[in-house]
Amino acid sequence: MESVKPELIVYPDSDGLPMADNTAQFGWIVFIKENLDAMLPDDFVAGDLLWYPVKGRNDIRMAPDVMVVIGRPKGYRGSYQQFNEDDIAPKVVFEIFSPNNTHTEMKEKHKFYEEYGALEYYIYYPVDESRSIDGLDGWARTDPSRPLKPVPDMRNWKSPALGIIFDISGAELNIIRPDGQHFLSHKELEQRSIQAEEKAQEAETKAQEAEAKAQEAEEKAREAEAKAREAEEKAREAEEKAREAEEKAREAEAKATAEHAARLHAEEQAQQERDARDALMKRIQELEQRLSAGE
Repeated sequence: MESVKPELIVYPDSDGLPMADNTAQFGWIVFIKENLDAMLPDDFVAGDLLWYPVKGRNDIRMAPDVMVVIGRPKGYRGSYQQFNEDDIAPKVVFEIFSPNNTHTEMKEKHKFYEEYGALEYYIYYPVDESRSIDGLDGWARTDPSRPLKPVPDMRNWKSPALGIIFDISGAELNIIRPDGQHFLSHKELEQRSIQAEEKAQEAETKAQEAEAKAQEAEEKAREAEAKAREAEEKAREAEEKAREAEEKAREAEAKATAEHAARLHAEEQAQQERDARDALMKRIQELEQRLSAGE
């Protein structure tokens, strides 16, 4: 019986739709995505990337204007296939409303994000010809098994997952990072990146200079150590010579002592011989006198 090969499922990287309908929408997508990307150095942030939550179902997909996946590393992806990402769903998604969006479309997006695990969902309505002010809607939950609940008041609302604060007191949305800094424009981000690179280069230059000084100090230390070893060797040689000289001095002193003792002994023997000779001469004289007297 001929075996049937399983059908290869392809997950397209594009749905054929434009990223944005107008420059304002595109600008806000880039603005939010780039700032979140800079704020979250260890987490995956993407703009207009297809999200496939179910393995084997390439028809179940959505491309949030911005999505944040906490716990997945940065890096290239043609699409976000959740089943290949430890089944971690994007925690926060953003949609930037445009005149071409319909309420039916936004309801479908809401249903998708609620069903497949997003914990926070925000829709930003930039200023356009039909409105004099912008608007912001939000939904949040702590348990993905429960429905997304509307945020009753978005004024100074703080994202539970990201810690960012939404300031809607002005003419346009202002987003504040957890460290108190405001989200920056692309130009400001670029300038900050340049400044950070300059500081990094400056730090690298200082590090190289410090390393050069350290190497120079190490070289001087090696030279000093070599000189110290040389001086120590000379000191040992001098000490050895001193010991040799001391040994020779002791030998000379011992020889001189022995010679002195021998001389004293010789003098003593010579004195004894003189005394013996004198005694003998005296005895001979006495005998001679006695002989002379006997005559």
